[in-house]
Amino acid sequence: MLIGVPRESAAGETRVAATPETVKKLKAQGHQLRVESGAGLAASATDEAYAAAGAEIVDRASAFAAELLLKVKSPSAEELTLVKPGTALVGMLNPFDRAGLEALAGAGLTSFALEAAPRTTRAQSMDVLSSQANIAGYKAVMIAADRYQRFFPMLMTAAGTVKAARVVILGVGVAGLQAIATAKRLGAVIEASDVRPSVKEQVESLGAKFIDVPYETAEEKEAAEGVGGYARPMPQSWLDRQKIEVAKRVAQADVVITTALIPGRAAPVLVSEDMVRAMKPGSVIVDLAAPNGGNCPLTEAGKTVMKHGVTIVGETNLPALVAADASALYARNVLDFLKLVITKEGAFNVPMDDDIVAACLMTQGNEVKRGS
Repeated sequence: MLIGVPRESAAGETRVAATPETVKKLKAQGHQLRVESGAGLAASATDEAYAAAGAEIVDRASAFAAELLLKVKSPSAEELTLVKPGTALVGMLNPFDRAGLEALAGAGLTSFALEAAPRTTRAQSMDVLSSQANIAGYKAVMIAADRYQRFFPMLMTAAGTVKAARVVILGVGVAGLQAIATAKRLGAVIEASDVRPSVKEQVESLGAKFIDVPYETAEEKEAAEGVGGYARPMPQSWLDRQKIEVAKRVAQADVVITTALIPGRAAPVLVSEDMVRAMKPGSVIVDLAAPNGGNCPLTEAGKTVMKHGVTIVGETNLPALVAADASALYARNVLDFLKLVITKEGAFNVPMDDDIVAACLMTQGNEVKRGS
């Protein structure tokens, strides 16, 4: 197949959908690769490295004139004018953006949104949400350490002892767990909270303290235990008490990192304005949910602001700030997905009996397939 890798044009997007490593593997499978000149520069991948891996370095129009396009973000309206009907597209296309999907369908693309892959063992190697959230959790802590005007670790010096920073992490998914691990490496004292009590062991295994909320009823205990290994939603009575406990810890914290980002939905409020007012001057909040409105109502997407003496960071694309590794992981996710839609003979195929392919297929034959 002729595979095109264009340079990303979205503001602030520094990642690239294929690296010299994955280009070399695709080339070995017999595919022809066209990489737009400069596509990987922001991710530390030069044109020379792509050429050495077997790619042809081309202009923008030639990169889009391919049978299969590999992208990070969905093509812009301008980019869609460069795409031929019938082209296949793989990327992070935002399955909840109906207008965007309709634009892809109108352009005649067969498109796959990797964010829509099911959360199954078989799909782990192509789970772009996890690979990029892992990087976001790491970078959130590094940004917090940079913005916080004190040390993270405890230091004993001739001039006196410096206390370790107190870090509170709200939400213990992939990003939250990586944030815990990174803050621990920097020497902070960490507490973490999640609406799923079942993650307590994971939190403690990484060296953090779980903000525990005792169960008061049999219903609460039963919900916490879950069913068949899966957590159940906790009763409102438990959630209300959890908020009180979290508010106490936030008031004592030097750094708060919030990670509750739910695709397609407004982010839940975890840190209210009153909680921010109660924080110490010089404290830092890094809000990973900024793209969906933020876990704090004072967060401003794409900006770092000071409110009530607290620095609130609202970066909307943290993985793009670690472009080289973010691209490397994303490109491997893409490579693994391509194994499902490219036959051993090198032909493009859409096996609808494959649950991963069926879940990721967004548009085909000028129709939006999402939800059909």
